[in-house]
Amino acid sequence: MKITINNGGTFYNGQAGCFTRLMLLMIAVMVGAWLLPGVEVSSWGSVLLTAIVISLLNNIIRPVLIVITLPVTAITLGLFLFVINALIILMASELVKGFHVDTFGSALLFSLVLMGVNYLLELPNKYLNRKPLQQQPQQQDDNTDDEGFTPYEEIKD
Repeated sequence: MKITINNGGTFYNGQAGCFTRLMLLMIAVMVGAWLLPGVEVSSWGSVLLTAIVISLLNNIIRPVLIVITLPVTAITLGLFLFVINALIILMASELVKGFHVDTFGSALLFSLVLMGVNYLLELPNKYLNRKPLQQQPQQQDDNTDDEGFTPYEEIKD
């Protein structure tokens, strides 16, 4: 389903949006596996399954982990979220055959690569759908007297 925004930009909802995000995550998984020596993906099916599992874990398990670790996350000023992301990657590594992450450090670096690649792939979408700045029209206040002062302005001598 294609939905049009007032400024002419579009965003996708439903199956098209899900498919687009899944494709972006698949690209990010492939780039991460290519860049990092501790991450291995054996086939295209493993890439697809890894993207699906990471997406599901991010939508189901990650919010629960964030709520449970909220005090630690607040104390570390949000840096503990990187640990949660690495745990999600390690969980996906255990669930998907053909996707293997060696260590916690590799999972942490892999989550950073996923974040960076997703950010770069989403940039065109952000700039294409950006609303232009509009000048606010100058409105004359009807509540002024003859000298142009409002009743709330103080006159200083």
